[in-house]
Amino acid sequence: MTHTEPPHTSPSHTLPPTDRTRLRRMKENASFERSDLEAILDAGFVCHLGVVVEGTPMVVPTVYGRDGQQLYVHGSVASRSLAADPEAEICVTVTHVDGLVLARSVFEHGVNYRCAMIYGVPRPVTDDAEKTEALRVLTHHCAPGQWDYARRPNRKELAATTVLALSLEEASVKISAGPPDDGRSPDAELGLWAGTLPLTSRWGAPTADPLLPHGITAPAHVVARAGTRQG
Repeated sequence: MTHTEPPHTSPSHTLPPTDRTRLRRMKENASFERSDLEAILDAGFVCHLGVVVEGTPMVVPTVYGRDGQQLYVHGSVASRSLAADPEAEICVTVTHVDGLVLARSVFEHGVNYRCAMIYGVPRPVTDDAEKTEALRVLTHHCAPGQWDYARRPNRKELAATTVLALSLEEASVKISAGPPDDGRSPDAELGLWAGTLPLTSRWGAPTADPLLPHGITAPAHVVARAGTRQG
């Protein structure tokens, strides 16, 4: 059996707005450019998966990977958040904080950020070939080069893993950037400093497993990420 939704399509350059993705306030922060959605997803690897389990809302952090126009998330087959209701709608959120906006008044303070919310009914991935490919996508998304370096999942491990595929067709993208908004307000006369405090995240130097035998060094693809920016 093969999956019914091809991972690589030729979608529109824009995201079709829906009642769930159309912003009611601060509309200037909205983006319907598919390239902005893809850039936000590609810049991270942790999402928050929103589901309802036995009538109770649950938001679960998990890693993800993007393949064309679908998102893969995975977990244990025992995970209630992934298998509670295969026909239920879910919401996946990815957020990057780029800094604090420190204004002259507390009311005008804010956050510079990039955020994407994807809605839809996920498709359980049951075919072993696609599940293996999904895990490759996830691994490459988090740690490029690691799939070809480490041992790959065996049949038993595949059976113990749940993978969901979620279309990127319905998504809300919000981007907030720039300085405070009160530079031309009466508060500008207060003589207070105002501006932004950027936030960046960088990978540190690899730390070896304490049980690693002497002489085994970190592979080049791991070493190369040290000092590079994440997000």
